[in-house]
Amino acid sequence: MSWQAYVDSSLVGSGHIDKAAIFSAAGDSTWAVTPGFTVSPSEIASIISILNEADKSNGPAATKAFAEGIHVGGERYVATRNEDRHVYGRQGRTGICIVKTKQAILVGHYGENAQAGNATQTVEALADYLIGLGY
Repeated sequence: MSWQAYVDSSLVGSGHIDKAAIFSAAGDSTWAVTPGFTVSPSEIASIISILNEADKSNGPAATKAFAEGIHVGGERYVATRNEDRHVYGRQGRTGICIVKTKQAILVGHYGENAQAGNATQTVEALADYLIGLGY
């Protein structure tokens, strides 16, 4: 399956995610993206800093995320959770779920009518699948 098919079928096709993207874990390339969902290089760099930080609660990137928010697609999301391989954020009734695998970063955005738990489960399940494949 192509990377774009993962975004279109596994994430957006689930009905729980309305926009998504997959980037390399290094942040140097975009593998797939929903049309119109633009995540800037500086936003990706910030996400990578948060995900790679050893101290998920008190490190500088985590502290900044909880104080200033996570920026994705030009929008600011309040960081709600930062553990192991994932970081979650909310903006009113919408939100984001970002999960890192060995080689990829998955970013899923859910809209007002989606349940946060279903959205995060969808992104986490794809991450588990990709990890099982060595990605």
